[in-house]
Amino acid sequence: MTHAKVFSVHVGKAAPLGPNRVPSGFVKDRVSGAIVVRPLGLEGDEQADLRVHGGPEKAIYGYAVGHYAAWRAEYPAHAHLFVPGGVGENLAIDGMEESDICVGDVHAIGATLLQVCQPRQPCFKFALRFNDSRLPRAMVRNGRSGWYYRVIQPGRIEAGASVLLHERLNPGFPFARLVQLVNRGRATPEELRQLTDMTGLAEQWRVMARQSLG
Repeated sequence: MTHAKVFSVHVGKAAPLGPNRVPSGFVKDRVSGAIVVRPLGLEGDEQADLRVHGGPEKAIYGYAVGHYAAWRAEYPAHAHLFVPGGVGENLAIDGMEESDICVGDVHAIGATLLQVCQPRQPCFKFALRFNDSRLPRAMVRNGRSGWYYRVIQPGRIEAGASVLLHERLNPGFPFARLVQLVNRGRATPEELRQLTDMTGLAEQWRVMARQSLG
């Protein structure tokens, strides 16, 4: 993993989103200074629908700052929104993308330890935020999904902090490969067997793998 750092930190409260005013915590504000990391996420951050958002395996959402240039080039009408924090991430990270990490990686940010456990699967709220129904499918297709962290060790995080690889549990399974499984919508039997008991992977993915194997 190349040298990476936290470019910016973002939190948001649940609020109406889109013309139908759907409750969502998608829109987030940039915060300054250190922020407390709790087992279920950053202090002051909220999710509106806890059935599909939040929880220990979607505690903190990380996104690569480097992706925004590509989004702006592809969708120039939304350039003003494709900026750090724009896709609803908590941590905008510079110097690290999906191809630089592996499933289950533990990242140290100061004394805080976070574990990469699953990719984002964008829902309709991404479309509502930008008023563009193409975007959820585009995120799946292009693989610029970002990643969810579970909190291994709470602490504090602030912009400018280094993101260091603390432990790599699955060096043979790059995170980008998991994202590609979402993209193509199917996995080989061997991939499914690997996922069923992969340390660090979100439980829902392990369950889906076991169900697919039958």
